[in-house]
Amino acid sequence: MQQPITFDDTSKSLSQTLHDLIAGIRGHTVTLRELMDAVGEQGLLLICALASLPFLLPVSIPGVSTVFGAAIILVSIAIALNRLPWLPSRILDRKLETARLVPTLEKGASMVSRLDRYLKPRLSVLTTGGAINRLNALAIALGGVLLMFPLGLIPFSNTLPGIAILLLATGMMQRDGAVVLGGYLFLLITTVYFTALGLMAFAAGQGLAGIWG
Repeated sequence: MQQPITFDDTSKSLSQTLHDLIAGIRGHTVTLRELMDAVGEQGLLLICALASLPFLLPVSIPGVSTVFGAAIILVSIAIALNRLPWLPSRILDRKLETARLVPTLEKGASMVSRLDRYLKPRLSVLTTGGAINRLNALAIALGGVLLMFPLGLIPFSNTLPGIAILLLATGMMQRDGAVVLGGYLFLLITTVYFTALGLMAFAAGQGLAGIWG
């Protein structure tokens, strides 16, 4: 029987935690399984935050959107269900090039270091209690779904949900309800943005149909 998941408060900054994890990456390739083994059972939220970092920068790493997006969804659902996640082997064992992944994560960690100074326990109503944590976890899962939309060539289509996931995960880890609230705001912005893109694509399709008709 799986043990319930609890998230301990931490005195270590998020950027330092990420730098420690990155420093432990060895070899030419790394898998998600290896990253999860490095952070342990209490690092599920860190996995979500870590997986969002490559999308905060205008750098494309083949396969990352699918692998990390799926991992975020499955891990966050596991958090919502209060149990350890199951992930398929094709996601856990997909090899990612260290030479391309690590520099991107390092840049992301540098960006996160700017966020550290603002992280502190506040608005505990948004980070305390099983019900709100399940809701927050489902919000992260929604961000993962939006991240996997096939819109990689469209500006901000990965960046916006990536920011939402990062804010939600870090806010939960550091018990910062204001940051969690920011995550919900970026989820709303992403949803509006994607809806606008869909309406524009539909209108363009109708226009072409009218021309050819």
